[in-house]
Amino acid sequence: MSHRIRRFRPADREAMLAFAQELPEHDLLFLGRDLKHPRVVEAWLTAIDDGWIDSLLAMDGETVLGSVALVRDPLGWSSHVGEVRLLVSAERRGAGLGRDMLQAILAIAVDRGLEKLTAAMTPDQRNSVILFESLGFRGEALLKDQVRDRAGQPHDLAILSLDLGRHEATQRAYGFDAA
Repeated sequence: MSHRIRRFRPADREAMLAFAQELPEHDLLFLGRDLKHPRVVEAWLTAIDDGWIDSLLAMDGETVLGSVALVRDPLGWSSHVGEVRLLVSAERRGAGLGRDMLQAILAIAVDRGLEKLTAAMTPDQRNSVILFESLGFRGEALLKDQVRDRAGQPHDLAILSLDLGRHEATQRAYGFDAA
């Protein structure tokens, strides 16, 4: 199955909602909002239009296979920090799609002049943790019982971070592109 990574645009609204409906609920806990709700997707598109989020989709035709977003607050105290949010369809995990998407969003973060990236996930999402760590992210915090699922069960949230300046320098030292 092939894929193409491109910007998320308003015409993708329904495809994104269909993608979200297929994701295991546990995958969505780190988002803070229920991506299966049309108003959440609409707010996401508005934030993209307003310049607060850069978002890419991996597409196979009209089907969303994965999504990655770089969320930032250019008016806040942490305007130098971006948060990365990555979702990959269950069928495409382990095939390199998440890595491709994460590398693409790292390039955007560098272009945006960000100095640090963070990513949140539940610690039991081992493959996600391994993927982020393979690209230089490191554990920074563990927030106990930070999120609750629909059944009210609490889950811990792991925060990983990446110093983009150090990452770029390391990449250059080894002869790789910055992201």
